[in-house]
Amino acid sequence: MAPIQLRREHVEAMIAHARETAPAECCGLIGGISETQAVTLYRLRNVTPNPELGYEAAPEDLFAAQRQMRERGEGLLAIYHSHPRAANPNPSETDVRLAYYPSAKYLIIGLGGEEAVIKAFSISEREHQWQQVEYQIAD
Repeated sequence: MAPIQLRREHVEAMIAHARETAPAECCGLIGGISETQAVTLYRLRNVTPNPELGYEAAPEDLFAAQRQMRERGEGLLAIYHSHPRAANPNPSETDVRLAYYPSAKYLIIGLGGEEAVIKAFSISEREHQWQQVEYQIAD
């Protein structure tokens, strides 16, 4: 499986989003033009009652982002969210349980260390398992 190609601006935007919302988790989508090529970042509002412990995208934000993706000819490449206290982020039990898009990659931004860390995962809700996958910064 080829690694996702992110642009540096995507990485910086995800980290900025995570820092702005901390200690709450942030969330968003990444639209792509192929199985691997990231094009657009879509910030979503986290409307879960306990945003320090998880995320739930605002439905209207999700629908608007999916509509914009269709209009731009993009597919859902990845879903991102943050773990503000994690230095080495891995999917939580909740992340695995709520991984409704098996073809999407899941990016988790950890802010718990000196530097922000982004890790990418392939998550199977049905099989209750995940594995780390590679991504590259394409520019």
